[in-house]
Amino acid sequence: MTPITEVAGRRLALSNLDKVLYPATGTTKGEVLHYYAATVAGALLTQLRDRPVSFLRYPDGPDGQRFFTKNPPPGTPSWVRTAPVPHHEDKQARQVVVEDLPSLMWAANLVVEFHTPQWRAGAPGIADRMVFDLDPGAPATVVECCAVALWLRERLAADGLCAYGKTSGSKGLHLLVPLEPAPSERVSAYAKELAVRAEQDLPGLVVHRMKRALRPGKVFVDFSQNAAAKTTATPYTLRARPEPTVSAPVTWAEIERCRTPGELVFPLGAMGARLERYGDLLGPLADPDRAGRLPAAR
Repeated sequence: MTPITEVAGRRLALSNLDKVLYPATGTTKGEVLHYYAATVAGALLTQLRDRPVSFLRYPDGPDGQRFFTKNPPPGTPSWVRTAPVPHHEDKQARQVVVEDLPSLMWAANLVVEFHTPQWRAGAPGIADRMVFDLDPGAPATVVECCAVALWLRERLAADGLCAYGKTSGSKGLHLLVPLEPAPSERVSAYAKELAVRAEQDLPGLVVHRMKRALRPGKVFVDFSQNAAAKTTATPYTLRARPEPTVSAPVTWAEIERCRTPGELVFPLGAMGARLERYGDLLGPLADPDRAGRLPAAR
């Protein structure tokens, strides 16, 4: 019988708590739920607030079936907020918006990665952040991504924009930039311009096109996630990887001194100490006073 737990006044059935989701580390579903509830809830909810969520579900762990869903799953409680979002052919659909601890724990119980767009539910297609997904092609690693991130930080700063870093939770690095609201098309165009410039300035290190044949040994600067229809792994989400790694915020000092890939791998067990030491490194993304204005088209 599935136990019923009360979370902030909401009754939740949290199932299969002893189930091992990550065999490589023996990490159970109960430990995953504890991570979300007790370790990162406050910081994660700040990043999820008012953003429609897409879920990558992996109910049997990373080695089992994985599937991506944007629609509210069957059985979504009536108290979980949903919001209308644009859909193809000028139609609208609805997606979940995780805005409180009960909603977070309901979603985490489904065993998911959280993915969110660069815009908020009240203003679809009007981005308040920009993202660069730095994806290394073997034998390049996150070490090379760090070198590219430093180049991007300098160019963004020259345009009055401040970048914040996080690991992808997989192989690469994400840079996030808080913006005064701007159309996703403009943000995408500016991000592409920087990606092209990065390839011009660092031709032995960077590619800005997705073509696989171009990518071995280089870092793909993926600007496409700024499109209104795209999403990015939400900061603090666990990833469906062999081990329970986190898309973890990192300091610029950590990026500057990274010399081996393992330096920027953070399992769920490391996040409590990191939050205690650094606080929410991505908190500024939610501060309107930190938002920069996108430069005029050049």
